[in-house]
Amino acid sequence: MELHHEFTVPVPVDDAWHTLLDIERVAPCLPGAVVEDYDGKTVTGSVKVKVGPVTVAYRGTAVFEEQDEPAHRMVLVASGRETRGQGTARATLTGTLTEQDGGTAVSVHTDLTVTGRPAQFGRGVLAEVGDRLVGQFASCLADRLSEQPPPAEEQPRQRDEPEPEPLDLLRTAGLPLAKRAAAVAAVVAVVAWAARRLRRRGRGRRTSLRHPASP
Repeated sequence: MELHHEFTVPVPVDDAWHTLLDIERVAPCLPGAVVEDYDGKTVTGSVKVKVGPVTVAYRGTAVFEEQDEPAHRMVLVASGRETRGQGTARATLTGTLTEQDGGTAVSVHTDLTVTGRPAQFGRGVLAEVGDRLVGQFASCLADRLSEQPPPAEEQPRQRDEPEPEPLDLLRTAGLPLAKRAAAVAAVVAVVAWAARRLRRRGRGRRTSLRHPASP
């Protein structure tokens, strides 16, 4: 599926460019993500996604296939596999930054393929989740840009710090998903009611056949 998102950050385009490439600095803005290693081109890490009572963990890599600084255009290809399951996720993200009124407009096009449990939600719900996540990411990124960057020798997340909370798809999707779930529940209730009625009629017919009325 293809998704498109746009957001703005209140800094010049060059500053926004260098911040977005500072993966370890912006990683805390991505729910459920943990960066284990980054060499300037390849990111190794994991992402946890919560689907109802079940938490799904993906482990994989993301590679910058393009970093065109003069054009402020980047292409990131990410792929991962469930650590306990057969599900997979693959995404190609193309980001373009442009100067806008002293700030920076960021446009992100995503080509996403997901298999496994998160895929059950379909494109509509995943798009809604994506919209909400981009909004949260943009707000978090703006806060990060207003801070002074940490010293080079300081690690963003020490080993003794707690792992980030997994990305909760149901909570993130919010009301739209709740409405869909309610609609499905209503259909199931109607089907169950109809099935009970048919069973009762079936039992009634069998009883009348076993005990026919006296002449």
